[in-house]
Amino acid sequence: MSSTASKLNLLGLSQDDLEQVFVAHGEKRFRARQLMQWIYQRGVTCFDDMTDISKTSREWLNAEAEFVLPRVQSRHDSVDGTIKWLFASGSGQAVETVFIPESGRGTLCISSQVGCALDCAFCATGAQGFNRNLSSAEIAGQVWHAIQELPRRDNGEPAVTNVVFMGMGEPLANYRNVVPVLKLLVSDLAFGLSRRRVTLSTSGIVPLIEKLGDDCNVSLAVSLHAANDELRDEIVPINRLHPIATLLEACWAYAAKQANRFITFEYVMLRGVNDSRAHADELVELLTGKPAKVNLIPFNPFPGTQFKRSSADTIRHFQTRLRQRGLVATTRKTRGDDIDAACGQLAGKVSDRVRSPLGQKKIADKKSRKSNIRMASA
Repeated sequence: MSSTASKLNLLGLSQDDLEQVFVAHGEKRFRARQLMQWIYQRGVTCFDDMTDISKTSREWLNAEAEFVLPRVQSRHDSVDGTIKWLFASGSGQAVETVFIPESGRGTLCISSQVGCALDCAFCATGAQGFNRNLSSAEIAGQVWHAIQELPRRDNGEPAVTNVVFMGMGEPLANYRNVVPVLKLLVSDLAFGLSRRRVTLSTSGIVPLIEKLGDDCNVSLAVSLHAANDELRDEIVPINRLHPIATLLEACWAYAAKQANRFITFEYVMLRGVNDSRAHADELVELLTGKPAKVNLIPFNPFPGTQFKRSSADTIRHFQTRLRQRGLVATTRKTRGDDIDAACGQLAGKVSDRVRSPLGQKKIADKKSRKSNIRMASA
């Protein structure tokens, strides 16, 4: 369905905003709640089929509103069961969404931006550059589409049990459009997921971590990838604005807003860069005694990258060292790499790129001094 300028797209609107739409038409707020259940729980998008909504309401909804989903450009299926959809985002651009089926759960990895401006050195999305933020409708539409297309589980529940903002883009850089979707994901009137089953992954925009804790406290994952500022400055450039000590302070404050809440720290394993025993010990010093879990991520290569994945033995030894020193540490299983759907590989299609000030600074730094990153030999 194509959107028209005269109609309001209801997809992705928060409950408050949807209630205001009905109030503006002289109707009770509960009509909005009924509409949410039809759209998100029953998958019904035709207003005429919403039988408990009055005929009068359906008439003005048909005249003034619509339900516009992002268009699926392609679908790719991995041999391991992982599915990747490419959603058109206008002007020849596209974003990617990935479904990862596992025993007892199904995780949907969604995108929040067309590209990404943060320019993390090891990420294919960052290498693509940045064009624009996705709207709430474009973000929520990824979830709606996956739930409707995928076969339900044996118990009749949707295949999607967990949603993670780990696709293309930095979700906190699109705060205005991401938060309404977070609220829909955990609303009993919409997608109805537990807060613990919705995870937002950020590179560390500190002021917005603090704000998110007040607005919608879901599970938080932080792309750490280095335990000292010198190295993290190089591979996660936003560290120059929000160094590790400041970032961690915000993380612990976030965790304190919910009982028994842990922060997951993501750590991509780069051969010869951040995978030594000394690096593991630095990580231990940062996180010991804190509400922290570490998720080690084997690096997934993409065209043009200078990095290599740490060996399986190195990753195993790194994880063992963390556990011996008292940290909870897991290693993410690589899924969907045959269709470029693994962590760090999502690139979509980004044109008319806008380079971030951080990216410009990184280029200047590389020209003026030798990189601090010690690359491993081939």
